[in-house]
Amino acid sequence: MLEHLGQVNIVTGHYGSGKTNLAVNLAADLKARGEEVTLVDLDIVNPYFRSADFAGQMAEKGIRVMAPQFANTNLDIPALGPEISAAFSGEFPGRVIVDVGGDDAGAFALGRYAAEASRRDYRMIYVVNFFRCLTREPQEALQVLREIEAASRLKGSALLNNSNLAGETSPGDILASIAHAERTAEAAGLPLWGTAVRRDLAPKLGKGSFYPVDIYVRPPWERP
Repeated sequence: MLEHLGQVNIVTGHYGSGKTNLAVNLAADLKARGEEVTLVDLDIVNPYFRSADFAGQMAEKGIRVMAPQFANTNLDIPALGPEISAAFSGEFPGRVIVDVGGDDAGAFALGRYAAEASRRDYRMIYVVNFFRCLTREPQEALQVLREIEAASRLKGSALLNNSNLAGETSPGDILASIAHAERTAEAAGLPLWGTAVRRDLAPKLGKGSFYPVDIYVRPPWERP
């Protein structure tokens, strides 16, 4: 998975597809192999599940986290500061991971930085969970991707299958979703980089393009 990444890596998808958890894992994994990493929380849509929630954990790992002003406060106003533009334009060393809000509504904020991203070696990763409403079928998932591309004024680079049912996910659920991911990627004309899987399930899946992830993002009733 990491070998496919560029300098700026934009994580997009439908609401609840697992974008934030993937973005945090990518940042942590890049840092673990010795790279400088900036994690940008560009989600101005959903105040409940966002990369800024993990700023403390990321800081402990040495990862720089940037978020809209007033993120994680009662004043959740989409104020995008100049430091976010600096991350897109290359003023910070190393790689940039960008967590974008869901669907085209979240992608409008990304469109503000389309020119800067286009001048960099960027990848826009479209994360798909085929167990989520509105992306259960390949054509539905493709429609969401096209809406994100139009709103952001950036083109998708690859798909990542993140189909899961949270704690109820079985190896069979994951394996059954891969055919949907392959059909969606083919229809989109994009490569399928693989399937993100909960780390404890990875050994049960056999050979394949699987990206083991830790679960950072949890619903409130599962948080410590």
